[in-house]
Amino acid sequence: MTHGEDALVARLQRALQRHGRGVVAGIGDDCAAVTGPGRGLLLLKTDCVVEGRHFTSRDPAAAVGWKAACRAVSDIAACGGRPAHALVTCVVRAAQTKRWLDGVYRGLDKAGREFGFDVVGGELSRTDGPAVISVAMTGTVARRALVRRAGGKPGDVLFVTGVLGGSLASGWHLRFRPRLDEASWLVANFRVRAMMDLSDGLASDLPRLARAGGTGFVIDPKSVPRRRGASLKQALGEGEDFELLFAVPPHEADRLEREWGKRWPKLRLTRIGLLAAAGTREGLGRARGYDHFA
Repeated sequence: MTHGEDALVARLQRALQRHGRGVVAGIGDDCAAVTGPGRGLLLLKTDCVVEGRHFTSRDPAAAVGWKAACRAVSDIAACGGRPAHALVTCVVRAAQTKRWLDGVYRGLDKAGREFGFDVVGGELSRTDGPAVISVAMTGTVARRALVRRAGGKPGDVLFVTGVLGGSLASGWHLRFRPRLDEASWLVANFRVRAMMDLSDGLASDLPRLARAGGTGFVIDPKSVPRRRGASLKQALGEGEDFELLFAVPPHEADRLEREWGKRWPKLRLTRIGLLAAAGTREGLGRARGYDHFA
């Protein structure tokens, strides 16, 4: 049973009808995918960071801009695509409109140079409340390379990149690097049946991936990779990790581990469990991830 944010998204999804053609993936995936002008697909993503939720007034403005952009890039990566263009809306207080905005845009531009997208426009507005930076991003992906949350089958092996937990205390949430190249390599070399990025914590995001494919899951909590100093509770539920969670057929798992170590020797890859029959939910215990509306 869904609750909180997931229940609200499902309710909105039921209320919205498709009025046009060309929608390949809509609400419920990391990105929307629609038919593009060529043979590929156009990816659409919007994300935002809110002062007091995703950053503080003490955080460097350039880091806030970097995070705002990279959250969207991370979702495009999870779909197997590459980012292209971004529109940025900044809603700020009067005191933030000069030096602070300059810093935000330095961070946005740095992310664009690193990951290959251009900021091509947007909007500025004023508020008396918390600042909000919203990024609407386009990307591209070949039809055969598109990966969705759905598609996993019972028996598929679950993997996680990097380490989880302690993102806020370590500052990782402000300086993470979306796994863009890693995701592109994965979909080019392996049959990735389902994938998403971990933004709300494994305890929230794994059930979403399983539910999208009509499966359950079994994980070993002892295998969950943790950042140094992070507790299992943090690794499962704190969120803001922006690593990849994905499933591959069992016959590809061993080869993936071998090839990953050769291609990405400095980035950890961990086998955490399996997808299982629908209704199976083992290994998370009572852990809960982040939920905006819980």
